[in-house]
Amino acid sequence: MQVTNAHGPTPAQQLAAFERDDGKPIYMLNLLKFREKAVYPDGRETTLSGAQAYALYGRAVSKMVAEAGGKLVFSAPVRGLLIGEVEGLWDSAAIMMYPSFKVMAEILGSPAYAEIHVHRDAGLEGQVLIETVMG
Repeated sequence: MQVTNAHGPTPAQQLAAFERDDGKPIYMLNLLKFREKAVYPDGRETTLSGAQAYALYGRAVSKMVAEAGGKLVFSAPVRGLLIGEVEGLWDSAAIMMYPSFKVMAEILGSPAYAEIHVHRDAGLEGQVLIETVMG
């Protein structure tokens, strides 16, 4: 299995997520790899680490998700692997619950999200985002 960190979904991944949306809650497992130093697309100078820039985004998006009926279920630093191997370990793992994929898409498409997204991109080297549902 090859693992590739990315900044966002491909068009095919987005379409597949909309097609499987059944209106029920989803739990997104986020495996996050941070930049050593934040890099903003507008070239602004910053002393923030990637983790610090992402934390600005994380606090704001968690509030938006909570206002939409979701919640941050879990977030913690990754300290090692017990089973399996990957070339580079992620820095952090988090699980965010959204009431549905549609609600998540509405949040991600909102003007308020567009304002905070810059911190996400500045802080992230890449991520793997795994959509899960309760059985």
